[in-house]
Amino acid sequence: MAGDAIAVVNAGSSSIKFSLFDCADGDALSLHCRGQVEAIFDRPRFVARDASGAVIAEQRWSDDAALGHAGALAHLTAFLREQTAGRRLAGVGHRVVHGGADHATPVLVDDGVLAALERLVPLAPLHQPHNLAGIRALAEAAPGLPQVACFDTAFHRSNPELAQMFALPHELHEAGVRRYGFHGLSYEYIASVLPALDPRAAAGRTIVLHLGNGASMCALQGGHSVASTMGFTAVDGLPMGTRTGALDPGVVLYLMDERGMDARAIERLLYQQSGLLGVSGVASDMRTLLASDAPRARLAVDLFVYRIGRELGSLAAALGGLDAIVFTAGVGENAPAIRERACAAAAWLGVELDAAANASGGPRISTAASRISAWTLPTDEELMIARHTARLLEI
Repeated sequence: MAGDAIAVVNAGSSSIKFSLFDCADGDALSLHCRGQVEAIFDRPRFVARDASGAVIAEQRWSDDAALGHAGALAHLTAFLREQTAGRRLAGVGHRVVHGGADHATPVLVDDGVLAALERLVPLAPLHQPHNLAGIRALAEAAPGLPQVACFDTAFHRSNPELAQMFALPHELHEAGVRRYGFHGLSYEYIASVLPALDPRAAAGRTIVLHLGNGASMCALQGGHSVASTMGFTAVDGLPMGTRTGALDPGVVLYLMDERGMDARAIERLLYQQSGLLGVSGVASDMRTLLASDAPRARLAVDLFVYRIGRELGSLAAALGGLDAIVFTAGVGENAPAIRERACAAAAWLGVELDAAANASGGPRISTAASRISAWTLPTDEELMIARHTARLLEI
């Protein structure tokens, strides 16, 4: 309904990001403001910016303050009420990392949904508990406000059953041990905007590279996911800021038997101490690594690019050919050097980079003669969540 507003919340372990969208006639949504509450357990800071990026609200708490999710959501709810004065805050959409096999679409949250999503915490231990904590805290701060869970796994439920399988006893597959894929909200957004830029790619075979602190790649056939580099958890596939990416499971057995590591120690190693940080010993941030002269920093970048090249070949094989590649997310959108090297690794597939277009940010970064088109497109997971929320609540 015109005049209503939709909020989007992405609750993490120590911060809560949010966006507020205004609803216009039809399906139109426009960004009103966005921001975050940082360091919610230690010296919290709140900042909100309007659609142009100008700061419209800011607050800091004392050094010994600890808002937690409940306090941060209470402050955020009050702010959103102020921003929607005279209008209706119609609902809140949440990014929830794992929806399991049962959730292929967004869902209105109730106690039963929360209980089901709680059972998926072991599959996404870094994200799922905090996503759900945000939902619970908002339910306390604003009882009766509709909340919608939008899943990073849902977009990949279109993967063929074969692409979801591990070579394990079938009983485990039936019990849910399968490849789920993640970053689905980002891929869904890219699939929604690609037809206006490259109809051939949108209707055909495209590989999208979501490269950020969390990184993955997805093969799209006609705008639908058919394969992804991430699997049962969000630690599989490409090396990431602090996550290993693909790892021989025998390494885990070795760490248990020879290093005496328990499950929690291995979890910390795989999720928080590995990836670009572990290889480089310098940083998890690609900007820092690209600016560093340290040999291990260069090694981490080399490994990241090498793995991209390997996965490009794998996903192109899953598609049976390739029409386009698309770079998105923090590194994909803002690191021309990584795009250049990834395109060089894809030259055998028919990608011919336009160096000047790549340096300027595109959106098209391949030459006119390139058999495979290459693009850099900003993703907008928050807008995707707002769209889903508006449609589910019939706003």
